[in-house]
Amino acid sequence: MVAAAAVVVAVGTATGMMSAAGDGRGVDEARPAVSSSARPEPPPAVPSPSPSATGSASPTAGPKERASPKASASGAGTERRAAPVSARLYRHPASQVLDWVRAHPDDPRRAVIESRIADRPAAVWFADHSPDTITSRVRAVASGGAAQGRVPVLVPYAVPDRDCGGHSQGGAPDPAAYDAWIDRFAAGLGDSEAIVILEPDAIAQSECLSAGQRAARFASLARAGRVLKEAGPRVRVYYDAGHSGWRAPAEQAALLRQAGAASAASSDGIFSNVSNFHATADEIAYDRAVLDALGGPPGLGAYLWVKLPGESDGCTGAPGTFTPLYAYDLAR
Repeated sequence: MVAAAAVVVAVGTATGMMSAAGDGRGVDEARPAVSSSARPEPPPAVPSPSPSATGSASPTAGPKERASPKASASGAGTERRAAPVSARLYRHPASQVLDWVRAHPDDPRRAVIESRIADRPAAVWFADHSPDTITSRVRAVASGGAAQGRVPVLVPYAVPDRDCGGHSQGGAPDPAAYDAWIDRFAAGLGDSEAIVILEPDAIAQSECLSAGQRAARFASLARAGRVLKEAGPRVRVYYDAGHSGWRAPAEQAALLRQAGAASAASSDGIFSNVSNFHATADEIAYDRAVLDALGGPPGLGAYLWVKLPGESDGCTGAPGTFTPLYAYDLAR
């Protein structure tokens, strides 16, 4: 693959803005690249596929890896002053790819998969509605990152009617249950530094909902951003902006605005291309245009692995399972 399979975020500073793009450069750092224009020059390196982990207690099953339109969301804050962001990202010690690496020491694909996927920090997904355990599981990831002086990337992925009944269907039974789940998720963050990638697919894919369901979802997402940010001054929340091959920037920005992404009380910016394969330059230009439409500053550029390569959404295997051949093809 020569296009970016992972989404990465552009973290804002005092403005609290964030934009996204995929790039395979940093092994354990978010690498901001400052730009004063809304259309930055593309980065010099062609992105290697970036993945994203999905998970329940530990990173496991996740969102989409197929190249069909998938959502991302966006948020933009324009006045809030945020605490400084650390560049060093946390690699969770449990994942399906790490399990495979440990269990297959003699597999000829092991070295490539280990060095290019398993050894890289990636997001931890919380993809099941489990109100009784979510606080402790989030706390374990947040405290694990804090103990190493690194920043965990966490993905709440339990919005009702998730994936419009597709391969990654599921989520909380209704908005009230989701709101309560988010409260418990936020309680696990404490005062730790954390990046929260809020509900991939939830905004751009909302066309499958009725007008009433869409309004309820957007209200829950706006509330989720506020609750997560109120958890602590070092928590940053980013909303899904889809990707450059999906909606027009102005259209996506209008949806993001309805979901609270233009409010500094809910959002620090946007992310895109979580589980698609669009080129970094295209994503950066698209994200800048979305931010422009939201009325925000150009922001900084940062690259995160949100979805881990090799974890299926139903195209290469059962949803949530790790497929080593697929991972190897992406990594080499």
